[in-house]
Amino acid sequence: MNSILPNANPNATEPDVILVGAGIMSATLGVLLKEVKPTLTIAMFETLHDCAQESSNGWNNAGTGHAGYCELYYTPQRNDGSVDISKALEVNTDLSRQLWSFLVDKGAIPDPRAFIHPCPHMSFVWGAGNVAFLRQRFKEMSAHHCFHGMEYSEDRSKIAESAPLIMDGRDDSEPFAATRIITGSDVDYGALTHLLVKHLSDQPGFDVHYNRKVVGLDRQDDGRWRVSVEDVLDGSVATVSAKFVFIGAGGGAVPLLLKSKIPEGKGYGGFPVSGIWLRCDVDAVSHRHHAKVYGQAPVGSPAMTVPHLDTRIIGGKHSLLFGPYAGFSTRFLKHGALKDLFASLSFDNIIPLLDVARDNFRWAEYLIGQVLQSSSQQFATLKQLFPRAVKKDWREAVAGQRVEIIKPHESKGRFKHGELEFGTELVVAEDKSIVALLGASPGASTAASIAIGVLEKCFKDELTANRWLPKLKEIIPSYGESLIEDAALTRQVRADTAAVLHLDNVCASVCGGAADKPCVAHLRRRPAMARTVADQFAEILATAGEILLCCPRLTFSGRSSFARAAEPT
Repeated sequence: MNSILPNANPNATEPDVILVGAGIMSATLGVLLKEVKPTLTIAMFETLHDCAQESSNGWNNAGTGHAGYCELYYTPQRNDGSVDISKALEVNTDLSRQLWSFLVDKGAIPDPRAFIHPCPHMSFVWGAGNVAFLRQRFKEMSAHHCFHGMEYSEDRSKIAESAPLIMDGRDDSEPFAATRIITGSDVDYGALTHLLVKHLSDQPGFDVHYNRKVVGLDRQDDGRWRVSVEDVLDGSVATVSAKFVFIGAGGGAVPLLLKSKIPEGKGYGGFPVSGIWLRCDVDAVSHRHHAKVYGQAPVGSPAMTVPHLDTRIIGGKHSLLFGPYAGFSTRFLKHGALKDLFASLSFDNIIPLLDVARDNFRWAEYLIGQVLQSSSQQFATLKQLFPRAVKKDWREAVAGQRVEIIKPHESKGRFKHGELEFGTELVVAEDKSIVALLGASPGASTAASIAIGVLEKCFKDELTANRWLPKLKEIIPSYGESLIEDAALTRQVRADTAAVLHLDNVCASVCGGAADKPCVAHLRRRPAMARTVADQFAEILATAGEILLCCPRLTFSGRSSFARAAEPT
């Protein structure tokens, strides 16, 4: 075994930080760490030949950039008929938009349109019970400033204006309804990961190593971690020592957490769930749909199986994705091994896993039913949302592999029981020297929030006014404040980030939120200081002109395609 990586510089053999995995999670954490402390040395290890080849890949996720707008599973209905919007508010943080805007402003990302595009987020349901739920959901969400601009309609023609494919050929035998918000986006997390890793690679003190698989994690007497790394091309193994390790290896994080032997990881396990898309690249179809439309999840199914019809813009090409259909493989990664599930079993987690299997029979039954579906049955599900879909226009595509968390919880007796977690979780060692990211949903869109969580959990002593905190506030202007409680700050953050990222924004600052028709701002961020008085005057005129063009309410009134408040039925 080599003590160092062949042909590596000293920073790579004894770095301050090791990032395991080269997906959006590791890339985002790496960027934040280098921003708050540029002198940190960081080494990133990836088993595959390039970054973003697993769940971060653009075709392995829906690219929704979850904000709680359209995902109905974030807003469960209470027994009294009211709707709990607390989880949607928790997801609706705008942290990612602030981070990305910072990187665009400093030139680290040359053009945001390389990875993000404006795309309305919609929810669509049918059936009297579901319509009543969506109407109540809209009533409660639209009353909160975080969801300002959300619209509701039960009118066929109005819904068809925004999403013609879901209305073409739909009969009126049962009621239907939709909500829409224009401030959503479509995000290519694969492209974003490449941009972030390139930005990191251009900085001193960062090294990325592809075709290198982390196979061992051992704590040294001095508190550092000795990380064993296998060259997947020739089988040789080298070791690297680091003060801090982040395990962001997707489904591969579970076995690595167990290898670390930290007490906090004892009893954890994972259950793999794969996803299958139907994909349409036919321009005549894909260009008629520009939205992310989410429906209701089948009862007992995990959040990742919610049916949705998505606009995807990858490499400049417009396509549609529908799904995902649940599948099953014993692999923990799309490019993993069939033995992954069995290799992850241990004396400590077998009881929690069996406990989960016993208590979640309905979920297992649903998964089995999905696996046994024929292609015709899968296509019939698509036609529920897109009635006139033509089978020859669509092809099957395998999505990324997800591993749901099997989490131990305390119980009487010798063994710990287990519970199934559909979210994400950071498992942190007591001394804060290693942390593993587990879980599957909502995935890539939580990268900024998770990275900040790592800073708070593992580097709390550094987040002070004379250390990292000022820089973190520069990166995330809302850090330490509540967008849920501060309406003015929310409006400011959204206006600023929309301008930088070329996204649509509801002009609450101009219209006061009272317009029947939401105004769409495509205002680009202007230079902070014009060079001459003439330049300043020109900037004022140009900005005023754009406001007049974007905000019809200033010149005329009109009706929206959707209602801003629920209309009587």
